[in-house]
Amino acid sequence: MKKKLFALIMAAVMMLSVTACGGKGGDETIKLNIGYMPNYGSLWSVTTAMEKGYFEEAGIEVTLWEFADGPTIINAMESGKIDIGYIGHGAHKLCIQGKAKIFALSHISNGDAVIGKAGIDSLEALKGKIVGYTAGTSSEDILKNALTKAGLSMSDITAMEMGAENLTTAMLSGSLDACACWSPNSLKILEEMDGATKLADNVMFADTSVSLASWIVLDKYAGENADKILTFTKALYKAMDYAADGNYEEVAGYVANQTKTDKDSVYAQRGDADWLTGEEVAAGAADGTVEAYYKTQQNNFLASGAVTEEVPVADYVMLDNMIQAGK
Repeated sequence: MKKKLFALIMAAVMMLSVTACGGKGGDETIKLNIGYMPNYGSLWSVTTAMEKGYFEEAGIEVTLWEFADGPTIINAMESGKIDIGYIGHGAHKLCIQGKAKIFALSHISNGDAVIGKAGIDSLEALKGKIVGYTAGTSSEDILKNALTKAGLSMSDITAMEMGAENLTTAMLSGSLDACACWSPNSLKILEEMDGATKLADNVMFADTSVSLASWIVLDKYAGENADKILTFTKALYKAMDYAADGNYEEVAGYVANQTKTDKDSVYAQRGDADWLTGEEVAAGAADGTVEAYYKTQQNNFLASGAVTEEVPVADYVMLDNMIQAGK
């Protein structure tokens, strides 16, 4: 009787131990603080992974933190507030400069735009006008590309640098003649401002440039947490496979719940990118396609002067992680 009682006690202790550890197979739960921006592009895969249970299956517990832009997310990583972050095109220059490492490609974006108010219906018409933008982001990049295409430069306009959260308000209030911003702000301006015209978007420069969105970590974190990053990427791939398979309305609901915004306005952002599957990212990393994307991006930063020193893509893009996550 005593032996049987002892066996039952030991079994109970073992069960409690497994429960306390969490995760699959008794592994310790991976807790991650993740930085995002309040739009479909930033949240399409991560909220899907949360809602479909892919993170839970992998033993991952995430806490989401909202930020206005990529550079701010990198600053938060440096301060220790978050572990993993999402960035749009513009902040990639900071990765090239050694501020962070890219461990997964998210998608190829078409969410940036230069918009003019009524009466400004061409890029050439921006000359001498007041144009709002956010420095260090894809807003600044598309503005400079657009000006170059029109034979203009930043010195030909009255450039007003402001935070991303203020651009929409300033444009809608009439304080600006034009602005460079990203979705959903661009969609809001075009919908609510009478006579507003989209003067440029990412597709306009598709023959010479590529606008990428990525997931990043600090170099130190990458060196110390390779297994955690790989586990996260595998779960993210599952979410990308599901979300990119035509499930846009369902995913829009997930994003709207997180951002506390109208589902219809989020759903309208589904055309902002080429939504890649995890399988496509893994295959592209293996055959050189993904590396070529980042090389093209860097070449454009070099040409514009945003980056001054060429760096091997492998120095800041974790291609092996993308490949391994697909196996």
